[in-house]
Amino acid sequence: MSQKHQNAGIDKQSVLQLNKSEGPLTGYRVLELGSTIAGPFCARLLADFGAEVIKVEPPTGDPVRNMGRHADDVSLYAASILRNKRLISVDMKSIAGQKLIRELMNKVDIVIENFRPGTLERLGLDYEEISKDNPGLIMVRISGYGQSGPYSPRPGYGVTCEAVAGVRHMVGEPNLPPARVALAVTDHLTAVYAAFGSMMALVDREKTGKGQVIDASLYEAAFSLMEPHVPAFEQLGIVPKRVGAKLPNTAPNSLYPTKDGEYVLIAANNDAIFRRLTEAMVQPELADDPRYSTQRARSVRVDEVDAIVSAWSRERTGKEIEAILLEAAVPTSRVYTIADIFADPHFRAREQLVEMPHEKFGKLTVIGVAPKLSATPGAIYQLGGEVGRDTRSVLAGLLGLNELRIAELESQNVVYSAEMAKNVHAAK
Repeated sequence: MSQKHQNAGIDKQSVLQLNKSEGPLTGYRVLELGSTIAGPFCARLLADFGAEVIKVEPPTGDPVRNMGRHADDVSLYAASILRNKRLISVDMKSIAGQKLIRELMNKVDIVIENFRPGTLERLGLDYEEISKDNPGLIMVRISGYGQSGPYSPRPGYGVTCEAVAGVRHMVGEPNLPPARVALAVTDHLTAVYAAFGSMMALVDREKTGKGQVIDASLYEAAFSLMEPHVPAFEQLGIVPKRVGAKLPNTAPNSLYPTKDGEYVLIAANNDAIFRRLTEAMVQPELADDPRYSTQRARSVRVDEVDAIVSAWSRERTGKEIEAILLEAAVPTSRVYTIADIFADPHFRAREQLVEMPHEKFGKLTVIGVAPKLSATPGAIYQLGGEVGRDTRSVLAGLLGLNELRIAELESQNVVYSAEMAKNVHAAK
């Protein structure tokens, strides 16, 4: 049973009603203490599917507000990753702020945090103490290297944890230094693992009535991508290397140049697809040539096969190649830019580019909800907004604080609200 329902006798009249989604997590309440990417993205996943997420930020705002592009001093990234959330601002370094957070922890089903291990304990917010009052609490702890082990005290970002996990060694061209993926892949993957762990903990709580701690680390999420290389090293001593765009020992499966200076990805791995490719290239004899007729034969002539396909692709534009090969049922795609994505009808049809109302821009397009559930789909009902937008309504509605007490906390800089900023601005 959700915390919202468990506490029905306590705060039934004051429960926030602003979550418009009727997703599968409707009725569950989440407190997000995390910052930057992994914690906020984990909570955003839960919010998209109906959970009532209360995000806590310092008065200066989550660092994610400084990331990505800004328009009119508005963080466009924050508008998306903070969507569907109640935004409150509390100084967690103050004793009074810690007391408020503890009270909020007693009102929720899940807490998500991604501080360095030991931080919550130093703030007097450790799980063992909190769970005495809220035994059903599920705490999701995201960190660089986990809550235990010799590296647990280390500060960790996705990029450093990718290096430790061996992932960086695998990214890039073989004759160049290790490259980085220009996306927060490890942060997002860790967040998905953390969200998955919280769902398993909710299932277990239905059986036992008790919560638990989910220990999700960035380095382990990155290391999970190395799954095929672990037994290969142990048994064969193979240290995998960077291979660039190619799929090792497989051809054709790479990026191929086009007449208009673009690249297409062609993946004709198995023999049946390779035959369809050769027919589309009007070179069907290649599929009968013993040097190329089987996947194993092609695996020892990767450069040779790629050169043949590249000679063909250079004579055509990316769109021409795409049309020819898709007609022949050969997996292929141009390498899309974000501009290509906005022009592509499939993304609109699948609701992956969603236009939402925005108070400053009129509308703002954000990425859609994934995955898609047939009976209880997720939804976007509100974009992220200014720091402390919902501080007063949460403290009043969930903790029962009156206006005088909230004003007192504001004057002591324990909490910050958007109304405070407006009042200060008006006074000037």
